[in-house]
Amino acid sequence: MTAVRLKKKPPLLTILFLAAAGVAIAAVALGIAGTTSEEVMAAAPVVKVPSGKKSFPAAVGYGATSVGGRGGRIIYVTTLADSGAGSYRACVTATGPRVCVFRVSGVIRFTQRPPWIMSPYLTIAGQTAPGSGITLAHGGGKNGLTPLVIKNTHDVVVRGIRVRNDRVGGNREAEDSITIEKSSRVVIDHVSASWARDELINGYDDNDEITISNSIFAWGVPKHDKCALLASDPVDKQKLSFIGNLCAHNGDRNPDINFPKGSCVEVINNVLYNAQSEFAEVWESYGGSPVSIVGNTFIAGTNTNTQSRGVARETQGSTGTASIYLWDNAFDGNFKHVSPEVVPAQIQQAPCPLTVQPMSASAAYASVLARAGAFPRDGIDKAAVADVKNRTGRIGEPVPAIPTPTSGTPYVDNDKDGMDDAWERANGLDPTRNDAWGDANGNGIENFEEFLSYREKGFGL
Repeated sequence: MTAVRLKKKPPLLTILFLAAAGVAIAAVALGIAGTTSEEVMAAAPVVKVPSGKKSFPAAVGYGATSVGGRGGRIIYVTTLADSGAGSYRACVTATGPRVCVFRVSGVIRFTQRPPWIMSPYLTIAGQTAPGSGITLAHGGGKNGLTPLVIKNTHDVVVRGIRVRNDRVGGNREAEDSITIEKSSRVVIDHVSASWARDELINGYDDNDEITISNSIFAWGVPKHDKCALLASDPVDKQKLSFIGNLCAHNGDRNPDINFPKGSCVEVINNVLYNAQSEFAEVWESYGGSPVSIVGNTFIAGTNTNTQSRGVARETQGSTGTASIYLWDNAFDGNFKHVSPEVVPAQIQQAPCPLTVQPMSASAAYASVLARAGAFPRDGIDKAAVADVKNRTGRIGEPVPAIPTPTSGTPYVDNDKDGMDDAWERANGLDPTRNDAWGDANGNGIENFEEFLSYREKGFGL
């Protein structure tokens, strides 16, 4: 093992990558008590993009080939009511391939137990909503449970919605914002979540081929304020990607990584801000988590202190040493950037090829702050991003309150194929015929997916 010593703190958001020497930073001495000066000679990550047709053109990670609702029914969501005809509940609990297209905007508040997504081949296309978009919330009390649950299913794509737990539920341990349980080929993309009393997003039991990307997870509720528990009680090896997300104002689990041996876990190009005790935590209670932590930015905030840990290794209940690959991460602030206990678990080569070509940490920082979360951004996401930029804000603030939504006017869609008639005419499609799953320009991308990309471009994505 070759060691390199850094004598002084690098500039703000310096990319910790010594390309000329072929050295990736494993742990860095930045003049802060408790850090270590050792580095591990590591090979640059190998990239192997999963084969197969993507869920949508920009899909990344292990879940990127989820079929979602491709080829299925376009189901209109026409009401904000909890249930009944035209409701979100009616769409997600239907069977067969289907896409939820929103003709309304605002808050869908579940006054009953929130609906579980248990039937496969579903796409939730939040970017189709007019106005300020769609927010899921619960009614509090006994029905104050996780608003978005994907359970015992496969091939689900959720994009462009918010989950805001603004009311106190009756059971903290059943009140994540998002839970993925016993499911495979799931994509959570451009989603925003806040105010969970357990994790903002949680993977539970036997999941596989999961992507969590381009999302904002901010302001878990103290004293159990957690960003992401990527695996809870996993029963078998898993493949999971956590790419391009913002975790802000959460005490720890930014994210938490605890997977069986043989798993492929990648934490790539995320921005992690204002952790109090830990940022990324790697546990060993399921045989030794194999993880690649690449191109992320770890930033101290007002709740971060000198004993906070950027990359931490937890050995309590260990049943096998973790395999931790670190490459090109950036650290900013007075905390333990890479804890000394991480060093014995570091490896020189990524445990699995990465599914994406990573950006540099500095490029990813800019991209996440510009692109993460549901669009158009509401005041909560705008505040989280501003806090990162200005190094401001605190855990537990603001007090949960969903911003007042704007309604907007849905685009004209006379043939009810989910696409704007004006866009169809401009792109040579027939606005009098349901041609959502055709391919007018022959590029291998369905018309409806082309339209969703157009909608996102309108948000600057």
